[in-house]
Amino acid sequence: MRIGIEGQRLFRREKHGMDIYVLEVIKALQQLDKKNEYVVFVKDDEDKDCLKETDNFRIVTVPGGNYALWEQVNLPRAAKQYGVDVLHCTSNTAPLFPTTPVVVTIHDLIYMEKTAGDNTASLYQRVGNQYRRLIVPQVAKRCRRVLADSEYTRQDILKLFQLPERQVQVSYLGVSPKLAQSLKPERLPEIRQRYNLPDTYFFYLGNRDPRKNMRNVLTAFGAFTKLADDVELVVTGKPPVFWDELIAQPGNEHLAERTRFIGFVEAEDLSGLYAQAELYLYPSLSEGFGLPILEAMSCGVPVITSTTTSMPEVGGDVAVLVDPYRPEEITQAMVTLHKDPALRRQKVEQGLRRVESFSWQRTAREVLATYQEVYASLS
Repeated sequence: MRIGIEGQRLFRREKHGMDIYVLEVIKALQQLDKKNEYVVFVKDDEDKDCLKETDNFRIVTVPGGNYALWEQVNLPRAAKQYGVDVLHCTSNTAPLFPTTPVVVTIHDLIYMEKTAGDNTASLYQRVGNQYRRLIVPQVAKRCRRVLADSEYTRQDILKLFQLPERQVQVSYLGVSPKLAQSLKPERLPEIRQRYNLPDTYFFYLGNRDPRKNMRNVLTAFGAFTKLADDVELVVTGKPPVFWDELIAQPGNEHLAERTRFIGFVEAEDLSGLYAQAELYLYPSLSEGFGLPILEAMSCGVPVITSTTTSMPEVGGDVAVLVDPYRPEEITQAMVTLHKDPALRRQKVEQGLRRVESFSWQRTAREVLATYQEVYASLS
């Protein structure tokens, strides 16, 4: 069997969740499957060293154009040229008129809400959401199998698109052991100095996507600064567009001086940022899975996340769950964990055990089984 895997944004330097998904699945498949042939279709970009060819894995650079043109025209043309038997599209969307049977991974359906992010999303995000709203319903009905990151997302897909139960399968994401293995004690002082980390801090992966709930996280920490004066908040990326307005609000006098925006973080430094934090904040409004929950746990950090969508499924009873729409609940969870070192130690121990249930090797086995099932159905 010759399998094509779409990795349009695989080589971009600043990888997001879906890029990490396809990279880790391919790496796990390279270890697992020495029999089938694979063609990985990518778009040219900076980070070409993130993935190497092996005896049965070939990387093919497909010429560019915008995202939609590449996916709808160039990708199916390349799949036909290289004679793939099954094409796996990894990031929610896929060609409307494919030249080969398609498996698509749908990570979430947040973009299907017509007002999703209208007030605070960038133009790029709004256009992307419109494209997904147009493409995903049609792709879901036309493809041979849909892979969902969680049971929550699977039920969402079944309900919204009225698909047969057997067409949609759950394949949980994994945590790379390399993340924790990259946590070398001798590098921690270097990472602390590079990013100018404070002695004690909460960690938040900043993202301007409205569903990441940055406003409520910052609002909650602003309230926390009035209850404890020995913790700062470290946020990746740049200040949000509403930052000046937020710090000018009554009660947020200390928010600016206690919040550090540290810009882009290199992938090899991420484990050190997790590990040196007192706790990790991930109270998203909506997720299809929530991989950073497991990443933080694997680095020995207690996690605050949400009661909504897939996050209870991923965090289980190990994470501290809050209503993400209520900043006061986020603040209270911060206070509870900050003031109770014994509880933090308990959450760390429980988290390290929980991540053992999530591996990319397991994901790869499930994905490969789906390829084989689709291929067998063709004969």
